[in-house]
Amino acid sequence: MRKLLHTRTVVCQGYERDDGLWDIEGSITDVKTSDLLGDDGQVWLPAGTPLHRMTLTLTVDASLAIVAAQATTHNAPNAECPAIAPAYAALVGMHIGPGFIGAVKRRLKGRLGCTHLTELIGPIATTAFQTLWKLIERQRKEKEAQTAAAGLPVRPLLLDSCYALRSGGEVAVMRGWIAPGHDAPPAG
Repeated sequence: MRKLLHTRTVVCQGYERDDGLWDIEGSITDVKTSDLLGDDGQVWLPAGTPLHRMTLTLTVDASLAIVAAQATTHNAPNAECPAIAPAYAALVGMHIGPGFIGAVKRRLKGRLGCTHLTELIGPIATTAFQTLWKLIERQRKEKEAQTAAAGLPVRPLLLDSCYALRSGGEVAVMRGWIAPGHDAPPAG
């Protein structure tokens, strides 16, 4: 038998804007199934009321550069929590891509950020890729055509990005990225 005690919900959505930019919005909500009591024994948070409810919206351009960032704390256990929201403006100018998550964690570590808002960065980054996938895929094909026209080896964008897409794996061979028994071209 199990008893539900806590639910964390993370929702990320990607929006195309009329101005050629994209908004990638992530929200996190934590809800307890029982009342939280203060040191005095009184209920300070009734069951079902969000302990945390926060939103982070990153506006990105076609290169996945962050051009605006807006953090909002709707519910938090401490009155000071909403004061950290402006710190997320430090994300402006960063580029979502390799090394992004580590750079964000260095920039907003510890008391420089909010654990919960910073946790949204990973899901927001992958949502950005999914939201702009058609554009990213078109850019990839153009770059691969230029590389091939120059007589250089072409390395597929997603090759070695996860176990299923590894060099020498079934998917890489099936997609024609590499021939069976051969190594992939080096990353360029």
